[in-house]
Amino acid sequence: MSIADKFPDSLPAFQRMFPDDGACARYLEAIRWRSGFACPRCADQAEPFRFAARPGVLRCRACKRDISLTAGTVMERTHTPLSIWFWAAFLSSSLTPGISAVQLQRQLGLTRYETAFQILHKLRAGMTRTSGRIGAGTHVEVDETWVGGVTRGKGRGVHDQTCVIGAVEVKQRAKKETQRKERRGGRIAGRLRLAVVPDRSAKALCGFVEEAVDPATDMVVTDGWQGYAPLAEKGYQHLSVAERGDPNVAEDYLPIIHLVFSNLKSWLNGTHHGVSAEHLQAYLNEFTFRFNRRFYPFNAFRSLLGLAVEAEAPTYEELYDGDWQHPGLKSGS
Repeated sequence: MSIADKFPDSLPAFQRMFPDDGACARYLEAIRWRSGFACPRCADQAEPFRFAARPGVLRCRACKRDISLTAGTVMERTHTPLSIWFWAAFLSSSLTPGISAVQLQRQLGLTRYETAFQILHKLRAGMTRTSGRIGAGTHVEVDETWVGGVTRGKGRGVHDQTCVIGAVEVKQRAKKETQRKERRGGRIAGRLRLAVVPDRSAKALCGFVEEAVDPATDMVVTDGWQGYAPLAEKGYQHLSVAERGDPNVAEDYLPIIHLVFSNLKSWLNGTHHGVSAEHLQAYLNEFTFRFNRRFYPFNAFRSLLGLAVEAEAPTYEELYDGDWQHPGLKSGS
């Protein structure tokens, strides 16, 4: 088996597989050229020059061009050692609740919080790819919720909250020969989509559904909010349920999306202790990425580093100046 097809299933295995920057560089090389090195400029296949002090760079023997192994990944032009990136990606993909920037800084011995913060946001840039619209062959639950907000200095209540909309596939668990009653009628979650929306207008809500949900879905189930009314005109089989504050109705018709929102808020507050509205979409991308790949850690690790396809990541200045727009559905998340 090629090194490109291996994935460590434990912390000791990861340490053995990636003991230093050189091992990380060999992995990147194996991923990029599965049949052996070929210069992207002159196509020469001779063994390239390697540099002990610069493991992330190869030099073609024919044209003398330097080739960066991190080009086209979230690590492009980084000054951080490759081993730090690999540790960050492994911890992010293998730990169920993820890891905060403060925790990453402590675990990896980084001197500056900003370095850990930037690494995690660059990794989140590799979390924005999905496999198209969801819902074909099953039904989808759609709802919106309010996230975050400040509670001090603006009077009673919670202010400045952000509206988040979600859509989740609902599948049926395979029946087991047991006398135990299954929760939620045996319904389980499939793929998930989450996005920040500016408001609860029909334009915003239906626009999200059109981007996230396949019109061939069996049914789109929502609450009775009028913003979802145009879905039938847009070609969806739409079931609108008036909850009227009755928790039993919500449990019968929208149990999975409400469970997703509950887990999302627990994760935001528990792991990250709250996030700003400016970066909320990035954290929604991370939650969606984790949710949809909870059974596939190998694919998650490769995607995090941007090894599956080319990924564009924010620079330090873009993150802190507010110039970077975290990609949502329209950007391919």
